[in-house]
Amino acid sequence: MTVTSESFQAGERLAPEHGGEAFGVSGGRDLSPQLSWGPLPEGTKSVAVTMFDPDAPIPSGFWHWGLADLPGDTTELPAGAGSGDDALPGDAFHLPNEIGGRQYVGFGPPAGTGRHRYVFAVHALDVDSMRELGATPETSLAVLHFLMRGHTLARGIIEGWASADE
Repeated sequence: MTVTSESFQAGERLAPEHGGEAFGVSGGRDLSPQLSWGPLPEGTKSVAVTMFDPDAPIPSGFWHWGLADLPGDTTELPAGAGSGDDALPGDAFHLPNEIGGRQYVGFGPPAGTGRHRYVFAVHALDVDSMRELGATPETSLAVLHFLMRGHTLARGIIEGWASADE
């Protein structure tokens, strides 16, 4: 499954508006980027989307965004879809990011930590709802990934980067 974005090209720097206001990113608006994906494999019943920074200066990395239960025929999210559950189709819902919010929180790598990769992943799932597996809007993104094990038909990623040092 291929993931693309009108907001950034794979491997390129993310625009300031996708940065986090809470992290003091100049121009940061916590605006989730536009994402498109496909083709979805046969049997896809729902889709989940996550954003992770594996280069955060903590052992577990940093989860910036996660949502579950997008309808199984969803193939894109517009820019800003991470603003809250009202911006999502069907019964989709956001899960808490690392700062406790249930929405997209933009990048904000600390000075002195170099380039950080931001991995946007789209997961095609064989269940109608992650709620069937025990996920709720309070479930952590780490637990969501554990619950998706064995139910992921395909996964596609696109990476961008940001740095406070460049």
